Amino acid sequence: MSAPKFQRLVRFENPNGKIYYGELGLEHAATEQDLIGSSVAIYKGLSPWAEDFKLTSQKEKIAAVLCPLANVPLFECIGLNYRKHVEEAGFPKEKYPTVFTKPPDALAGPYEDILVHEECQLMDYEAELCFIIERDCKNITTDEEALSCVFGYTAGNDVSSRFWQMPERSGNQHGTGKWYDKFAPIGPTIVNATAVHKSPNGLSIKTFVNGELRQDARTDDLIFDVPTIIRHLTRGKTLRQGTIIMTGTPGGVAAFMKPPQWLKDNDIVEVEIEKIGRTRNRIVLQ
Repeated sequence: MSAPKFQRLVRFENPNGKIYYGELGLEHAATEQDLIGSSVAIYKGLSPWAEDFKLTSQKEKIAAVLCPLANVPLFECIGLNYRKHVEEAGFPKEKYPTVFTKPPDALAGPYEDILVHEECQLMDYEAELCFIIERDCKNITTDEEALSCVFGYTAGNDVSSRFWQMPERSGNQHGTGKWYDKFAPIGPTIVNATAVHKSPNGLSIKTFVNGELRQDARTDDLIFDVPTIIRHLTRGKTLRQGTIIMTGTPGGVAAFMKPPQWLKDNDIVEVEIEKIGRTRNRIVLQ
């Protein structure tokens, strides 16, 4: 395997409004407070897919942290993929992954406000370990080949309107409660796949709502791991470069609290994953 092009990427604006990718390294804390004002070495080019995407000696100051990808072709999302979440939902464990999609416009940055349409009610959060597809791939059959398709890992929130996810309005299709603009904030960094390949299923994953810990798990509670997901999604189907796969959420979502603790206007939702960092998004009900 060739040497990785990066360790941990952050995409940002400098004080003059120019956009760069920077190398954060694995030791730097990755919260908005820690990132703003930091100076990082920058990469040549605006796309990590470019052949000439290489680290330079030039440094720039971070004035605003952006979404780690400017755009995506699609989100492939796995539902009911943590044992404790399946238990709290009262559903049986399935033989194959439950899959739904989010469109490209669901993409949002790690510190953006999430604007929620007035008819999207019963709002919920879902912390998710996400991975990004390195290259177009199809018909993957082995774990080794599957992991070679992973560009890197990031944190995400599968923002959900349970009102539209309910069977009487969705026909039992998860996506109708999740496909809205900005309902998939990700970030704040992309960690190189080699940094977590040895234990992609052993990372701490947490959600805080207004500072209250709601979800607290490790990704070894996943039912279907990363290679299994890739094999399933590429069976007779191409995953395009840059596709984001959201791997599912742990127990502790608002819907299954007693009583349910739906998100309210101006609530702050933070998703934190070990090695990746912490997102922070404000919910704005319109």
